Parts: sequence; structure tokens; C-alpha cells
Amino acid sequence: MDRERIAAKIREMDSYLNKLKAFAPPKLENYLGDEKTKHACERLLQISIETAIEIASEISKGLKIEIPADEEDMFEKLKKKRVISERLADKLKEMKGFRNILVHRYGEVNDRLVFAFIENDLSDFEDLKKEILNFLKSLK
Repeated sequence: MDRERIAAKIREMDSYLNKLKAFAPPKLENYLGDEKTKHACERLLQISIETAIEIASEISKGLKIEIPADEEDMFEKLKKKRVISERLADKLKEMKGFRNILVHRYGEVNDRLVFAFIENDLSDFEDLKKEILNFLKSLK
């Protein structure tokens, strides 16, 4: 297991999230009224989610888990191996779907949902970090 690569990805994710938190306005009205802010927040959210998926993938590779059919299957396999909790596996699936909307349906992105995600769901990234670090400690 490449612990250094995993640690680097966690730091990268933290960096994106810190920028997102600093950039996101405190009120929905401010968010909706500023195209530059919306686009910056969407991009930072997208790459934060992608980095979370990369962390899960790196753990999966390190454990030599059977090749998953897709990212959702990877989260299920990590849950079965008790790397992540069931709740976090479900949250990662939701994040992946949200990332796909940000990437592939850019013109159809619901700004209110993006703001709500930023306002309410960023703690899921902290949960991922905590569960991954606890799992890595258990391997010693």
C-alpha cells in the first residue's frame, strides 16, 4: 500500500476544500449573483470529489481488491473490507453522481443544490479522511 501517495492525495483534497470554504459566500443570494464564484466553487467541488475517489482507488489497489466494475462497486468492496463505513460508501456514491452532473451537465447544474452541498455536505470529506487514516493505522 502506497501510504505516501494516499497521504499526498489527502493533503491535495484538504487543499481544494480549504480553497472552496474560503471562496464560497456565506449566503445563497451572494452565490447566485456571482457567476465567477459559482464556477470556481463548482470546479473546486468537482476536483475535491475526484480526489476523494482517487483516494478510494488507491486504497483499493493497495489491498489488491478484485477489480471493481465501476467506482460504485469499488466503494462497495471497500465497505465489505471494512475500510469505510456503509454510510460513507453511500455518501461517496452520491458524490460521484454529483461530480458527474458537474462535469457532464454543466448547463443544467442546479446552483441551489451546489450551494446546499457546499453548505451541508463538506463534512463527508472529513469523514473519509478520518476513516481512511484509521484504517491505515490499523494496518501497522
